[in-house]
Amino acid sequence: QAQLVESGGGLVQAGGSLRLSCTASRSIFVITNAMGWYRQAPGNQRELVAHITSGSKTNYADSVKGRFTISRDNAKNTVYLQMNSLKPEDTAVYYCQAVLLVSNHEVWGQGTLVTVSS
Repeated sequence: QAQLVESGGGLVQAGGSLRLSCTASRSIFVITNAMGWYRQAPGNQRELVAHITSGSKTNYADSVKGRFTISRDNAKNTVYLQMNSLKPEDTAVYYCQAVLLVSNHEVWGQGTLVTVSS
């Protein structure tokens, strides 16, 4: 049973929008300090896209500020990434991450592929 499950990836034209979802098991969600979205494109290192704390403080990579929004629905144990004005450079596998209260242990999802065509 996966602890973090991502969904919402797909193929979209440049300028379009997608919303990614990351649903955690309740037992994991209630012991997280923060959750985030990372992405990894071919030939690149995995990079932080957006991050949200248990207190709803958010951070964004400069490359996505003004275009992406991270949010959380505690009742659904879910974190979302709304992606607007998508660019081909946004093409990557997007991974959900949970940082746990104990020793800042990291839990990762399997990833969901986002492809933005020109």
